[in-house]
Amino acid sequence: MQQKNYYWLHAGDICAIALVTIIGFASHGSLDTAGLRILTTFVPMLVAWYLISPFLGVFQSDVITDWRKLWRPALAMVIAAPFAAWLRAILLDTVTSWLFILVLAAVSAAGILVWRGLFAWLMSRNRVQNG
Repeated sequence: MQQKNYYWLHAGDICAIALVTIIGFASHGSLDTAGLRILTTFVPMLVAWYLISPFLGVFQSDVITDWRKLWRPALAMVIAAPFAAWLRAILLDTVTSWLFILVLAAVSAAGILVWRGLFAWLMSRNRVQNG
């Protein structure tokens, strides 16, 4: 896979995490007043993703391009969610509910699954077109 595709993959991962964060704040009706507080969810999720995901090989070429291996990034996000929630709790000096962790895991896994599925499809389509 070309180096520029890795940049797109990482940019998409970051955007997927940002979108999930925005959806979370919007679903609570607090997006318009969130301001920089949105970073207290986005940054821990991003840190957790990039610390956990390499252990599941989510940046390996065969995982990136094979839709049958989409379970790996989804599982990485499920594993990253409790760690992200813990980091968030530290930032906010509070405790985190298990419900928040479960919702964060499910919605984040769905978000990364949609993005990575789209990316795998685009890569396979590009491979077919370019022979």
